[in-house]
Amino acid sequence: MRQVHVIGAGLAGLSAALSLSAAGCGVTLYEASPAAGGRCRSYDDRELGIRIDNGNHLLLSGNKDAFAYIAEIGSNALFGGPALPVFPFMDIKSGQRWQVRPNLGRIPWWIFARGRRVPDTRLSDYLEVRAIAKIRDDKLVTDAMRRGKLYWRLVEPLAVAALNTRPQAGLARLLGAVLRETLFKGGRACIPRFPADGLSEALIDPAIAKLRERGADVRFNSRVHTIRVDAGRVSSIRTPAGQIDIGPEDAVVLAVPPWAATDLLPSLTVPNQFEAILNLHYKLEADPEGPLAETGFLGVLSGTAQWIFAKKGHISVTVSAANEMVDDSADELAAVVWLDVRDALNLPLEMKREIPPYRVVKEKRATFAATPLQERRRPDARSALSNLTLAGDWTNTGLPATIEGAIRSGRTAARIVLAA
Repeated sequence: MRQVHVIGAGLAGLSAALSLSAAGCGVTLYEASPAAGGRCRSYDDRELGIRIDNGNHLLLSGNKDAFAYIAEIGSNALFGGPALPVFPFMDIKSGQRWQVRPNLGRIPWWIFARGRRVPDTRLSDYLEVRAIAKIRDDKLVTDAMRRGKLYWRLVEPLAVAALNTRPQAGLARLLGAVLRETLFKGGRACIPRFPADGLSEALIDPAIAKLRERGADVRFNSRVHTIRVDAGRVSSIRTPAGQIDIGPEDAVVLAVPPWAATDLLPSLTVPNQFEAILNLHYKLEADPEGPLAETGFLGVLSGTAQWIFAKKGHISVTVSAANEMVDDSADELAAVVWLDVRDALNLPLEMKREIPPYRVVKEKRATFAATPLQERRRPDARSALSNLTLAGDWTNTGLPATIEGAIRSGRTAARIVLAA
C-alpha cells in the first residue's frame, strides 16, 4: 500500500488525509501539539468554567469544499444557523439596525426590495459590487467601487471578515473570489452556518475519528523537525521517535503554517507578513428573544467589535485585521469591546455597568496579509520536490485565508499525490 505522510493536523492536513485515506492510501498524520485543529479548535476554559472556541468561523452554504468535508466526516447535524440567507447589522454610532436578506434564486430580486437590501442604497450601487467579481489585477478593495452606503455598510465589513486585512491594503480580487462562490450564486449559496457546540466537536474530532476508522496512524505530540532531501525528493523525515524513511512510491504532504514550512524547507517562498485576530469571550447568556435570537450572530459597524456570536454560556466577539490593537492589554480590550456588546445586545442598564468575566484570545499571526506583495509569495500546491505537496490556506488557492481555502488546499494536495 502506498504510504503518505501528512505533516500538520489543521484543517488543511485533515482534509488531505481524509481524501487520501478514502482513496486507499496508507496515511500517517503528524501533529506537533497534543490536539488537532490548529486555529480551528475548542478547549475548556477553567477560569470561566465554559468551553470556548479559539476563534469564530462563519461558513456559507456556497463553501462547497467545506461542506463536502463536513459530509465526509458526518457532522452536518452539528451545525446551526438560520434556515434562510439573512445577515443582521447594527451601526453603533447611529443605533440603526437592518438585515440583508438575499432571495434563494440566482436572480437578485432582493435588491429591489427596500426591506431586504442595505438601507439608503440605490440599485446602481449593486452593479458596482458585481464588478468586483471581474477584477483580476492588484486593485485594492477601497478602489474597487464608490465608497457610499453600500460600501460602508456591507462591502467593507465583508472584506475585513474575509481577508482579515484592512480594505486600503486588501486585494479586491480575493474578495471577488469569495463573492463569486457565495452571494453572486444566489441566496442558496450564502446561508450562514456555524458549529452549534464548538469547532472541535463539529470539524476536528469527527475527522480524527473517521481517519482512525480507515486505519490512519494519527500521531499527536509528534513534531517533524527535519525533512531530508536527496536527488530532488524527500528521502526521510525525523520526529522525536526517530528517523522515518520515505519509500520510492511514498509521498509527503506538508500542511503546517508558512513559518513552520520554511523552518523545514528554507528554500520555500511563502507569505511572511501576517494579520492578527482578536476573539473576546464574555460569560453571559444571550437573551433568547434578543438581537441574536434569529441568526445567532450580528455584524457591528462604527465600533471596535465587528461580529458578535451567541455561544453556549457566553457571548463571543471577533475583531479582524487587529494588528494595531493586538498588543493592548486584555483588560483594555475587554473594556472597549464591552461598550459595543452592551449596546448591540440592548442589555438592561444594570447589566451594562459591570463587565462579566471574560477571556481574550489573541492570534497574532492568524492569517497572511491579503496584500498584492503577499499574494505573489503564495506557493502552488505542487512543489519542486517530486514527492512533496503543500497544503494550507496560505498556498495559492485563489481564495483568502478561510476555512474553505484551507480545506480546498488539502483536497488539491491529495489530488496531486493520487495523480503522481
